[in-house]
Amino acid sequence: MEPMYLSIQPEKTGERIKKLLLEQGYTIREIQGAFGFENPQAIYKWLSGKSLPSIDNFVILSRLLHTTIEDILVIDGDIPHLWGILNQWLNDICHRMIYNRIRSK
Repeated sequence: MEPMYLSIQPEKTGERIKKLLLEQGYTIREIQGAFGFENPQAIYKWLSGKSLPSIDNFVILSRLLHTTIEDILVIDGDIPHLWGILNQWLNDICHRMIYNRIRSK
């Protein structure tokens, strides 16, 4: 198997998040409230590309924006292969979340 070279572009991902927020009409304060953050600095860091959301925050963000994580991320590299990996990874996370919910009842 050949190695894959992938790179998430934080600045362009931040620009895409900003664009999607504007399209949905969300303010920074509304997003801050949806995430339960005490202050909006993390969101501003996402928008500027200084940091990226954690995977759970990406899941929440994708739900708020009515899109997929794949549509939020801007990635260079082997895109078709990456989507397969991301889909499998997200399916695993969802199955674990459902299992943990059922188990905790």
